[in-house]
Parts: sequence; structure tokens; C-alpha cells
Amino acid sequence: QVQLVESGGGLVQAGGSLRLSCAASGIISPINAMGWYRQAPGKQRELVATISCSAKINCEDSVKGRFTISRDNAKNTVSLQMNSLKPEDTAVYYCYADVSSWGLRNAYWGQGIQVTVSS
Repeated sequence: QVQLVESGGGLVQAGGSLRLSCAASGIISPINAMGWYRQAPGKQRELVATISCSAKINCEDSVKGRFTISRDNAKNTVSLQMNSLKPEDTAVYYCYADVSSWGLRNAYWGQGIQVTVSS
């Protein structure tokens, strides 16, 4: 069974920091990219940041300079260090993994973890 398990969410005041972590299990094929998406109430799910196996990073503009993504390829984990948090960062954050197998690509998602930033 493929699972992505997130941890590290919670409630923090504006200007504070949180660190999200995600551990992937049950995946034996190479993971092309891992990262994070988020979805706020009434909004579509949007990319936050992803990182490829070659360390190429793709980030949403609003988090550049505040969030840092990293991964451990050997352990199939990815983390998101979030600094200078703003109320508009409040959302459910979803871990993401892009997996290739026999020329096909599949996306896997965690259940989501709540991040709430108070003003």
C-alpha cells in the first residue's frame, strides 16, 4: 500500500514558523518529484513547492524567500520549512509524490494537514 503521511502542522501566529514533513512508504519505483500543494477554503488546490530527484525546485511566487523545501531521496521523505508565515498561508497542505513505473507516471497524495496562521 502506498502511503504519504504528513506531520508538523498546527496553529501559529503571523511571523512564526512551522516545519512540515512527509514520509512516503510502499513506493519501490523511482520518485520523480516530491513536494507540497495547499488548498484554502473556497479556493482551488495550488502548488506550493516541489523538488525533483535532481534537486530542481519549483515554487509558487508568494512563498519564495519564506519557504524552503528539501528531500531525502534515500528515505523518500520531503520537508517544508515555512518561515514568516502569513494569515493567507492558512490552508490544508497536501504532500505529493510523482512516481514513474514502466513509462507511466502516477501522482500520490497525502490526506492533508491543517496549517492555521493567526493574525
